[in-house]
Amino acid sequence: MSKLADSMNLFSKLTFQKSSNALRVLSSYYFSKYYKKLIHKGLPISIAIEPTTSCNLRCPECPSGLRSFTRPTGMLEEDLFKKVIDELKDTLLYLTFYFQGEPYLHPQFTDLVRYASERNIYTATSTNAHYLTDENAKKTVESGLDRLIISIDGTTQETYQAYRVGGKLEKVMAGTKNILAWKQKLKSKTPHVIFQFLVVKPNEHQIAEVQRLGREMGVDEVKLKTAQIYDYEDGSPLMPTIEKYTRYQKNEDGKYFIKNSLENSCWRMWHSCVITWDGAVVPCCFDKDAHHKLGQMKDTNFKAIWQGADYQNFRRQLLKSRTEIEMCKNCTEGTKVFS
Repeated sequence: MSKLADSMNLFSKLTFQKSSNALRVLSSYYFSKYYKKLIHKGLPISIAIEPTTSCNLRCPECPSGLRSFTRPTGMLEEDLFKKVIDELKDTLLYLTFYFQGEPYLHPQFTDLVRYASERNIYTATSTNAHYLTDENAKKTVESGLDRLIISIDGTTQETYQAYRVGGKLEKVMAGTKNILAWKQKLKSKTPHVIFQFLVVKPNEHQIAEVQRLGREMGVDEVKLKTAQIYDYEDGSPLMPTIEKYTRYQKNEDGKYFIKNSLENSCWRMWHSCVITWDGAVVPCCFDKDAHHKLGQMKDTNFKAIWQGADYQNFRRQLLKSRTEIEMCKNCTEGTKVFS
């Protein structure tokens, strides 16, 4: 499926109610951004739900990989998931089905995807592809999943494992082939399969090679992604030397800083959120350890959280001074509506 076909698939999910909601969210965001006065209307256009915090790999810049969470770890309950989807299905356009952890470790993962897909929601997930067996690949295509991001951070085992510690490149390749084969067998246009290449110093010399590999295998798209480094001020062996693919820049004193400016606004706070496996609602994917819990789905309905005092106060704080929020200091996203 081409990028255009994937975009058309996404827009095919739009209804009058979803479009109306999106316009309310968009207009209230721009009003708040330019007048620095909070107004927030509508429900989220997209959300992310965490199937699990468990992961089979030990990636060095990931709390799941490092086993460093201070919050509880576990698996998403089916009833909780269905409660979220049932409340938001009429206005929700896009469901990102991952946060921390490996989604395919959840035993009901494809069943949950199917539940959202059947309610006309665009569904996407990201995987290290180690569990894309022939059976899981078939279930994935049959579930109606719209987008599948496969992390392939190296074209040789040596470079791949430099970041994907404990991973096997051969399993990534085999899982990709399984998905593509079942798409063909079932004559399905979905999922839109993406090779995602996290550019770090050990693999930056393989950018052209991963693009060639993607074409040869027949994936729909190859995306290059910059890496977030937690302790970036003194540099890191993971930081690429190619300027285009690093989020950080060295200052005159030898310290590193984030290249982009930190505006006092954030599109994400108006149009999306993250729901952890145990029902905590947090503002965005940069809050990996759920320090900013703005509500709990097990205690109330989503609308009460989304429009509640805690969420509104958090948005006001962003408009006033985003630099005072710790997780925002290492953020390179959030201000652009279309990117």
